[in-house]
Amino acid sequence: MSEPTNLRGNWNYPTSIRFGAGRISELAETCRSLGMSNPLFITDAGLAKLPVVTDTLALLARDGLPCGLFSEIQANPVGKNVEDGVSIYKKGGHDGVIAFGGGSGLDAAKAIALMVGQTRPLFDFEDREDWFTRVDPEGMAPVVAVPTTSGTGSEVGRASVITDESDHTKKIIFHPKMMPAVVIADPGLTVDLPPKITAAVGMDALSHSLEAYCSPFYHPMAQGIALESIRLVKNYLPTAVQDGKNIEARSQMMVASSMGATAFQKGLGAMHSLSHPCGALLNTHHGLTIAIVMPYVLKFNRSAVEDRIVALARYLNLPNPSFDAVLNWILSLREQIGIPHTLDAVGVKEEHIAELAKMAENDPSCGGNPIAVNAENLGKLYKDALAGRL
Repeated sequence: MSEPTNLRGNWNYPTSIRFGAGRISELAETCRSLGMSNPLFITDAGLAKLPVVTDTLALLARDGLPCGLFSEIQANPVGKNVEDGVSIYKKGGHDGVIAFGGGSGLDAAKAIALMVGQTRPLFDFEDREDWFTRVDPEGMAPVVAVPTTSGTGSEVGRASVITDESDHTKKIIFHPKMMPAVVIADPGLTVDLPPKITAAVGMDALSHSLEAYCSPFYHPMAQGIALESIRLVKNYLPTAVQDGKNIEARSQMMVASSMGATAFQKGLGAMHSLSHPCGALLNTHHGLTIAIVMPYVLKFNRSAVEDRIVALARYLNLPNPSFDAVLNWILSLREQIGIPHTLDAVGVKEEHIAELAKMAENDPSCGGNPIAVNAENLGKLYKDALAGRL
């Protein structure tokens, strides 16, 4: 299947996206188009020290758009990060948010933009029942999202994953209007990502599409998007890891990431419900944890998904298309890009499993798994992924 040669364009799906290398030059104009004259630039603490941020802030200054900076956001953002950001937003008299970074920065920034005009506490807006109706949408700040990794796809999402420190659980904060108004998707911002981070976030993108594709719910549009996103990951993630300056590979992975996040409105599954507790309890990297548990969950779900995985194998043009062909491709991809095979690599120990399994059972991602999961079989999955039993 041939790829387009001009990897640049504007489209609306599901929000307005300006895609292509160099599009960061349009950031100031984009902010002004949304009525911003004094936005708050929000990113994570690690990224704030790097040239990708300092260069972007210099670009905004050159283009005459003053902005504040908030970067007190940790790798797995917590409620206090959001509270602190809201305080800075109000003190600075800001009128919009530039959400800049990977999943952590984007998620925290979207939550801050939500909370600047609310009177209820953050976790009153958890994605449960109709809790989103508690939000006062008039109080929300406009958001321009600028992803700097290709994994979470948070730039096109209507939710943020924030850890509640009171019980050490990751919670999904949701409102339909949390989706950024405009995305500037500039793959040039990702070329300096280290290979290990590129690999981990790329596997996160793969998990979004693979779990959406396997979800039992009916959403044919998401199904098609998921299928193509998986193909892009297969074709371009190894190159992006090996040669970070390859702008075609970086572009295609950024597309795959946004597609994965668009697709997973169809549902996620046990890959995510296993990973979220590890991040909340042990502060593991989400994408890396997902990458480790992926083949164990896929094999666990085999009886419910084999037919569609065989169809996926055909679409990916794998030799001898079968469930095992896809499983072996994933195992080979992980080895090629340096993903460890067992959870001890991220600090999970046998004594953590009972608590992790209880937390995983309560994770909302469980509802999209093709086979019903509970603390017992999730605990077995943790044990298998810790011991390397496939």
